[in-house]
Amino acid sequence: MTEESRNLKHTKAYRMSLELPAPVSGASDTLIRNATSSEAAASGASPTSDTVPDKAVVSDAEPSDTMLGDAEQSNVVPSDAMLRAEDVHRRYRTGTEEVHAVRGVSLDIAAGDFVAIVGASGSGKSTLLHLFGAVDAPSAGRIMFEGRDISQLSDADATRLRLTRMGFVFQRFYLMPTLSALENVALPMAEAGVGKAERLARAQELLTYVGLGARGAHRPSQLSGGEQQRVAVARALANRPALLLADEPTGELDAATGTALIDLLHQLNRDGLTCVLVTHDEALAKTAHRVVTMRDGQVVSDVRSQESRS
Repeated sequence: MTEESRNLKHTKAYRMSLELPAPVSGASDTLIRNATSSEAAASGASPTSDTVPDKAVVSDAEPSDTMLGDAEQSNVVPSDAMLRAEDVHRRYRTGTEEVHAVRGVSLDIAAGDFVAIVGASGSGKSTLLHLFGAVDAPSAGRIMFEGRDISQLSDADATRLRLTRMGFVFQRFYLMPTLSALENVALPMAEAGVGKAERLARAQELLTYVGLGARGAHRPSQLSGGEQQRVAVARALANRPALLLADEPTGELDAATGTALIDLLHQLNRDGLTCVLVTHDEALAKTAHRVVTMRDGQVVSDVRSQESRS
């Protein structure tokens, strides 16, 4: 099947879904997983289709003999910590080589925070972001989100979590080229079972919020890079997530357009959205409430800005 045929198939499925109240197949979650895989392959940051995780060999976790009630008690996260990494490791194999991408990271992120994770290519920052988003699973340790251990979710549970509680933004936009801006934004809501009238109204509202209210009928090829990234941000907000995860969101943008996107991200944060970003963009990192620096898979500094303390 050609790329054009695949796009046409997705388009037909989407347009059919506009008439159905039930969720459609997970096209938007497939985009998330493909995007993380593609960008990880480009950076060499985390496993791709030709790498084989070996959790049975590499896990450092000790077996637990606690009863279910105790386990549930231990899964409760303090109210100010929306997201937590507890001694997280991620190892994977590429051929005969074992890569230790994340090495014992422990990190708490409070609801309403704006955190930039920085570091050189290969430092483990994108791998950590994928673990936060339940796109990948740790080899040892655990990831807690909203009081729930999301480290070893089933595919179905992880997909539902990403669809309803998390939004994702990537460097290369990953919009569906045969859909309009409005349809791209509405797609996650169709998959979540939101009714046609409500999802189309919300998609238009979100496009207006990001400054593209008059561009809803345009396809990605008819939009600038900055406009495409704004559509991607609107799509990430479709199902009212609690957490936004962004991997190099300004990476494909010029300085002026990148500054406008940074302003938009901070507006989202002021409106209550928790934001965790991976970036090489110094201008973006400097605006964060908190900057976490990684090197060789470890957190080497964690600095909160003076402004956010006040």
